[in-house]
Amino acid sequence: MLLTVILGAIAGSADIFGGLLMVRRNWEKRYLRYFIALGAGFMMAVALLDMLPESMAFSPRWTPLLVLAGYCSIHLLEHTITPHFHFGEETHHHEFAHAHTGYSVLFGLAVHSVFDGVAIGSGFVLSTWLGWLIFIAIFLHKIPEGFTAASVMVASGRTRRTAVISAIVLAAATVAGALVISLLPTWVHGGLPLAAGVALYVAATDLLPEVNREPGIRMALVFFAGVGIFLVLRLLAPV
Repeated sequence: MLLTVILGAIAGSADIFGGLLMVRRNWEKRYLRYFIALGAGFMMAVALLDMLPESMAFSPRWTPLLVLAGYCSIHLLEHTITPHFHFGEETHHHEFAHAHTGYSVLFGLAVHSVFDGVAIGSGFVLSTWLGWLIFIAIFLHKIPEGFTAASVMVASGRTRRTAVISAIVLAAATVAGALVISLLPTWVHGGLPLAAGVALYVAATDLLPEVNREPGIRMALVFFAGVGIFLVLRLLAPV
């Protein structure tokens, strides 16, 4: 439990770093896109090659439905309850004329973050190796997630201080998700496939479109590098 909560806090700290990165005047967005591409590749590989098979092993009947439920729930949050959502760099001030819109997007990302913590905790319930893999995947996309929360707040007219606080909210939500699954480990049977669906949505629907916005082959190679890193780690995994 202690390791899970600590890693949840470390992953959450990447949210805060992303928020601080946004509020700085002189930041290099190219590095953020690298994290997006790398995180997309690694997260998709973890979701399809580890989280999904592990879920099928203990719940072959309900896993597909729960994965779909996780995927659809985030889609509902981001594109219905929190409209005009973009995961990467959000600077469309005309879309965020009302402050409540920024807070609704923050709510959607907070639910995101809870499932991030659930995924980390679920992985460690099943095996230390799976827990570490999921942690790496989540950590890689946390910086752009924190950046998104902060940038949406600024775009909706909130102060930079509020923008940083929004990133802190995401960090706390991640720790909460990790703590819940640690205290109630039997929930892993539902938590892991739900988190797998959320991870697939984040990788395929939130992160990859941001990667595809970058012209040239460089971002695609970084995405494949994320997949490759996972495969190398998988080869080195203990039997």
